[in-house]
Amino acid sequence: MSRIDANTLTLKDQVVSINRVTKVVKGGKNLSFSALVVVGDGGGHVGYGSGKAREVPQAIRKGIEAAKKSLVRVNITQTTIPHTALGRYGAGRVLLKPASEGTGVIAGGAVRAVIQAVGIQNVLTKSLGTTNPHNVVKATMDALLQLRNAEEVATTRGKVADEL
Repeated sequence: MSRIDANTLTLKDQVVSINRVTKVVKGGKNLSFSALVVVGDGGGHVGYGSGKAREVPQAIRKGIEAAKKSLVRVNITQTTIPHTALGRYGAGRVLLKPASEGTGVIAGGAVRAVIQAVGIQNVLTKSLGTTNPHNVVKATMDALLQLRNAEEVATTRGKVADEL
């Protein structure tokens, strides 16, 4: 799989979560911030990244840079997804189901950020298991990467798309 050049796309970033983390050292506590960011072009490209820094804006900037490095292409049909998919990561499971025109994005928090970044307009989702934003985002990405369109399925079966 070839790497996608982030400079050729017009990407929008969305902060999923910001977490205050402390490290206890001999002299006291070191305070820093962790940011989980999702970037996407709204046309089938999406990536996520995590950044950590002493200040929130720097953590977000680092997260955006990491997300641009992890961009992937997702198979979508017009405004929805081609079929149902269940993504797993750790204790997080995310179910994605295609929806008819006009349904909108039925999703919560972290899943909604990823779905909107990729450009899907009609989808039903259910987050099962953990509510940890990091694991939910990774499970959503796993579900999106499982999506296959009719042409890909036909070529793996050795047939033409019209035969399916």
